[in-house]
Amino acid sequence: MAISTAMCTSFKSQLMSALHDFDNPGGNTFKIALYTSSATLGASTTVYSTSNEVTGTGYSAGGNTLTSVSPTTSGTTAYVDFADTTWSNSTITANGALIYNANSSNAAVVTLAFGSDKSSSNGDFVIVFPTANATDAIIRIA
Repeated sequence: MAISTAMCTSFKSQLMSALHDFDNPGGNTFKIALYTSSATLGASTTVYSTSNEVTGTGYSAGGNTLTSVSPTTSGTTAYVDFADTTWSNSTITANGALIYNANSSNAAVVTLAFGSDKSSSNGDFVIVFPTANATDAIIRIA
C-alpha cells in the first residue's frame, strides 16, 4: 500500500462541473481524514472511505472539518488555503490524509503523504498547511 501527495483526478473533472464551492462563507464543507500506512491514496482516489482510516483516542471517523477556506489568485494561479487543524488530547498514528468535500458525496480533493508515520500520544496531532500563496498553497491551479 502507498500514499502519495496528489490532486485527485476526479476533482479536476468535477471542477469543470462546478461540483466544488470553496467560497467562505456559504460554500461546501471540506474535511480532512487521517489514514494509516496500510491505505492506498493518490491521484486515483475518488471518495472518502473509512478503509484504513486511523482510529484512536481523540479521533472520530471522517476527521476534522476544515475552516477558513479562502480562494484567491496571484498572477495566473488560483489557490485555496485552510486553517491549520488539530486533534487535541489524541493518541493516533497517521501516514497520510485525504481532503474531501462532505457536501458532494464525500468527493476526494487532495491526498497528502506525510513521508512516514506521525504520532501523538495523549497530545495534539496538528496538520499545518503551507503558506497560502501561488507556489505553496495546498490546492493550486496554474
